[in-house]
Amino acid sequence: MILKIIPLLLTLLFMNISLAQDSKSDDLPLDGKYRYDIAFAEWGGKSMGEKVTVIIKNGTIKVIYEGDGQLSLTKKGDIIDEGKILKHKSGVWIIGTDEKDVDTEEVGGCSNGPRVIDFEKMKFWMC
Repeated sequence: MILKIIPLLLTLLFMNISLAQDSKSDDLPLDGKYRYDIAFAEWGGKSMGEKVTVIIKNGTIKVIYEGDGQLSLTKKGDIIDEGKILKHKSGVWIIGTDEKDVDTEEVGGCSNGPRVIDFEKMKFWMC
């Protein structure tokens, strides 16, 4: 009897894991402190060795430059961005200051809109 149930349980377990992975892009990371690469839009998403510390707490985010590279406008410890974590109408996560930011026409890259953060690939997007 138990031998007949084991394959069924394994199938259900693998189905559950697969569904969890499919919804990953809709899930926020747990509150905590993380290291992310900076992805430069003007360099096709390359990080150029730059990293930031990302602090997530209660649906808010703070992005702090760590001085790993040579950003000329920023020094180690500077807060690059902070705000609410919002899901933009395009489906990407943004760092906004107001709920209306979800409807902003342009976000991320070199636009004047809110910056994009990719939780799955652990990248903070800049110009």
